[in-house]
Amino acid sequence: MSVKQVDKTKSEPVEPAGPDVGRARREHVSRQQQAEWTPPKRRPDPIKILITSSAGRIEDLLPIRYGRMAISPFTFFRGAAAVMASDLEKLPTTGIEVQACGDCHLMNFGLFATPERNVVFGINDFDETMRGPWEWDLKRLVASFVVAARDVGFDDKQCVAIAAEAVRAYRERMWEFSEMSPLEIWYDRIDLVASLDQAPDKDARRNRERLVEQARKRVAENLFPKLVNSDNGQLRIADQPPLIYHTPEVTSETVAAFLDSYRSSMAGDRRVLFDRYRFQDAAIKVVGVGSVGTRCLVAVFASVGGHPLILQVKEANASVLEGRVGKGHIEHNGERVVTGQRLMQPASDIFLGWGTSTAGREFYVRQLRDMKVSITLVRDLKQLMRYATFCGLALARAHANTGPAGEIAGYLGTNDKADKAFAMFGLAYAEQNERDHKALVDAIGSGRVTAISDIV
Repeated sequence: MSVKQVDKTKSEPVEPAGPDVGRARREHVSRQQQAEWTPPKRRPDPIKILITSSAGRIEDLLPIRYGRMAISPFTFFRGAAAVMASDLEKLPTTGIEVQACGDCHLMNFGLFATPERNVVFGINDFDETMRGPWEWDLKRLVASFVVAARDVGFDDKQCVAIAAEAVRAYRERMWEFSEMSPLEIWYDRIDLVASLDQAPDKDARRNRERLVEQARKRVAENLFPKLVNSDNGQLRIADQPPLIYHTPEVTSETVAAFLDSYRSSMAGDRRVLFDRYRFQDAAIKVVGVGSVGTRCLVAVFASVGGHPLILQVKEANASVLEGRVGKGHIEHNGERVVTGQRLMQPASDIFLGWGTSTAGREFYVRQLRDMKVSITLVRDLKQLMRYATFCGLALARAHANTGPAGEIAGYLGTNDKADKAFAMFGLAYAEQNERDHKALVDAIGSGRVTAISDIV
């Protein structure tokens, strides 16, 4: 069944449908078909896709992007959302749509703060979000677990087991969501403090306590001294080239114009809060792997009492899914990212908003590192299995909030057939990813692309 084009003039309501409708979709795409990956004979060149996706980025930063991607198959995977989107487009889907993350790999999940300052777990990157097939997110997630598990030394049997655990958690939670009201799904969240009492053993509890403590330390007051200096009473971000540096494009006039645009996207009460801070300085800050080269700035503000506010202003370009499912009804890419984040996260940053620069570039804004923590990959099978469970649960909530949970649950079924099928896809695609990674390393070696290594 082909991917349905999204209505560009309005958002589609979620039609209620039960498990029987989902089961019937197996006639079009069997669960076993979800395991299949064979590269087509005329598969687009992955390096060409990467080069195309770099168009419009800051040229001087592109060697850092390619250098980071070349480190390992896993870092390549993190930066190759456009490559996988091209591949997923060729695969059959059930035709069931949700708000898709678009870049649903395991490092794009983590801890973050709710407005009430609780620590919750969920998806935390939405640059590529759009409405699209639910399978695309799940397949990117399972592939990322296989790639990551191979990277830390697990064998294929263990890798498949980890990936299957993510699908099992997703499938079983989707069945639970199928019996909930929309409001119950909306309010559902994975509260890490609440999960302490549910930890299966002492090691798991200690790990969760450590993560909560780590998250609570990642606030502006602690980040501030590492990032900012005082210059005659004016707060100024310390240059750390090539990863943090000032640019002549960012002037007081361009900042003021952008902040007016950003402020207009905020609710009235948030504007009042934001207006209690005054802009101090902004600089380019290189982040991540796939985002390297996009215009990403860190901006520092201070209240009358000298209390800091640190915002990340990140360029929002077209989603890698856009050419696969249509543009959608939201014209501004910053607004698209913010809307997707609010739909997929159980709680969102109070300063989340979007705006347009004087050069016509589209951005979205959020707090920098506000209690945000990502997993550190280690060779611990039990720990990685638990993390796969959490990712599956979080993805199920995101999809159930914007799509027909009953249909998805009915399609997946009550046994582990779908778990195994998606996990086997993950294994097959991990092997494809390794070939693509080698192609990048070869392209760097031949001079087709330029890379800078050892930049972290």
